This record gives sequence, structure tokens and C-alpha cells, in this order.
Amino acid sequence: MVTYGLLALAITVEIVATLFLRVTEGFTRLLPSLLVIVGYALSFFLLSHVLKRGLNVAVVYALWSAVAIVVISVIGAVFLNERLTAIQILGMALIVIGVLALEMGASTET
Repeated sequence: MVTYGLLALAITVEIVATLFLRVTEGFTRLLPSLLVIVGYALSFFLLSHVLKRGLNVAVVYALWSAVAIVVISVIGAVFLNERLTAIQILGMALIVIGVLALEMGASTET
């Protein structure tokens, strides 16, 4: 359970860092730029500790990236007035289905 907590924290930190990318204005603003760099470094550090606990790298990375893609897309649509088309929503659904397939396939290995 701790492993998935670390993974959730890594995902959350990565999402926050990604949201600050826009504010960096091409890495010309110091504080937001530092937040992005530290956020990504911390996220990868946490991700490395998740992998150290023996989880399948494909499943961990798929979860990490898929959750971030969906959450950032929803935040963009709800709070940043970015439009989500039906095709984009379908794409996110397919990503989630793909991650579930990876997870189910990994849990059936002997």
C-alpha cells in the first residue's frame, strides 16, 4: 500500500510541476522555473523508489503517465478554458483502457 502511496505522490508532484510550465514563460521566470525543475526531479526520485519496491516498470510508468495526462487535461478544460474534443476524450479513454490491460496482464504473470 505504501508503494501505491508513493506512486500517487509522484504523480501529484509531476502534475503540479507540469501545470507550472506555462507560468515559467519559457523558463524566463526564476521561481516558477525552479518549481518545475524541483517538481520533476522529486517526481522521478519518488518514481525510482516505487520501482525499487519491485513493481513492473511498464505498469508503473503507464499509470504515472496516464493519470497525469487525464488529470492535466481535465484541469485544463475546467480551469484554463482549454477545449476537450470528443476525439481527445476518446483518446484518454483508450489510454486508461490500455493501462488497465497492462495492469491485468502483469497480475496474471506467474
